[in-house]
Amino acid sequence: MALPLTPPVQPMLAKPSKSIPDGAGLVFEPKWDGFRCLVFRDGDEVTLQSRSGKPLNRYFPEAVTALRAALPERVVVDGELVVDINGRLDFDALAERIHPAVSRVTMLAEKTPSRFIAFDLLALDDDVFMDSAGYDRRRLLENAITPTDRVHLTPATMDVDLARQWFTIFEGAGLDGVMGKPAGGPYTPNKRTMLKFKHSRTADCVVAGVRWHKGTTPGEAIGSLMLGIFDRTGNLNHVGVVGSFTAANRRALAVELADLMVGGPTNHPWVSGEQTDQARVPGAISRWRTTEQPWVPLRLERVVEVAYEHTEGGYPSRFRHTAQFVRWRPDREPGSCTYDQLEEPANYDLAAVLRGEVKAR
Repeated sequence: MALPLTPPVQPMLAKPSKSIPDGAGLVFEPKWDGFRCLVFRDGDEVTLQSRSGKPLNRYFPEAVTALRAALPERVVVDGELVVDINGRLDFDALAERIHPAVSRVTMLAEKTPSRFIAFDLLALDDDVFMDSAGYDRRRLLENAITPTDRVHLTPATMDVDLARQWFTIFEGAGLDGVMGKPAGGPYTPNKRTMLKFKHSRTADCVVAGVRWHKGTTPGEAIGSLMLGIFDRTGNLNHVGVVGSFTAANRRALAVELADLMVGGPTNHPWVSGEQTDQARVPGAISRWRTTEQPWVPLRLERVVEVAYEHTEGGYPSRFRHTAQFVRWRPDREPGSCTYDQLEEPANYDLAAVLRGEVKAR
């Protein structure tokens, strides 16, 4: 490639922030729930680079074709690959694209084609703009991109009130929150210069099992607590794990929960096989692992409150990321841990977001 920047280039990163601030000099953009992707185009040659620096071309051939039609001949842009189904972003469908079989990738490229959301410009022709201010790079990006039905320019605003509205309404289209990019700052590879504002909620879950911490003897230290929530048919669904504990707490939990392991497998819904086929259970073999992950069932007596950002996978859903321990709930009965407690965002028109038709109400 005869470009002033060639892959791999480390993308600019973000650090979490609890609330959208006033007067911070930020350009706000939607936080897309997809795969970070830097695009390098030199004529017919297009390279898609992941956040970790690996090529993505073989998994998204339709994106390569779409980007040739939407980008200038010689350019480097930063953005996100997403997949949407029925008017909502679907991370599960996106993750399915990372598959070793070419035939399956080809089939999915036709069945669930990706979109590329452009949100920064790093280079154009022979010029590099990484040292330019964020609002200047935005202007250059607007002039460079020719939006199509598969390549989009992310909405942007410096209106704090509008950004707060976006934070609320965009979740209904499957978006992940709002980003804040320094309007006068440069593009800083591998530095957490941006801010990300994400939804955070809590839920009460049954502690249905544990996994031992890697590198320790079974019984010595807890690696993670396995979380369950009951659906409307009475199935206990595995919805995620809590795993961020100090070494001391891992050992203390092993002692504290030891008694619940006695009789844990007896009539356990994830062991007995009495649940319906729709129930989510732990340890399943998937494209991400080829061996079942060992776990220890517990008697269903403990309830824990956890913090989570959002869910995925339809109904019954699961937590998108590892949940965070908040507190034990001795006042709650396991049977009260149902999906009714999980917040469902109001639906919002993803197509309107993609077209940039997102105005203050």
